Amino acid sequence: MGLFDSLKKAFSKPYQTISVAQAKELLGSGATLIDVRSAQEWRTGRAPQAKHVPLDRLQTSTTGINRNKPVIAVCASGVRSASAARLLAAQGYQAYSVRGGMAAWRQAGEPVR
Repeated sequence: MGLFDSLKKAFSKPYQTISVAQAKELLGSGATLIDVRSAQEWRTGRAPQAKHVPLDRLQTSTTGINRNKPVIAVCASGVRSASAARLLAAQGYQAYSVRGGMAAWRQAGEPVR
């Protein structure tokens, strides 16, 4: 492996950032959606199929998250979900982060409950 390949690997993201449409496609194929926002944010509205796993809890335990399915993380804007996806990818999950978070989800007209 050359120097360029080594640097590219060292600085590449271990997860993918995806659009709401791509997230919906993955969900249709059996992926798990986790919402890493706080309990207060969760109560303001969430994607119907989301499981609530606040980022601080995810940092200590991934109990209940199936390692054999892709996992999509969502937050308010995409910053915390990127951290969650990075953490999950480091533990062997196929991880994704929703670009724009719940703001993008709502803007795309997706259901919120």
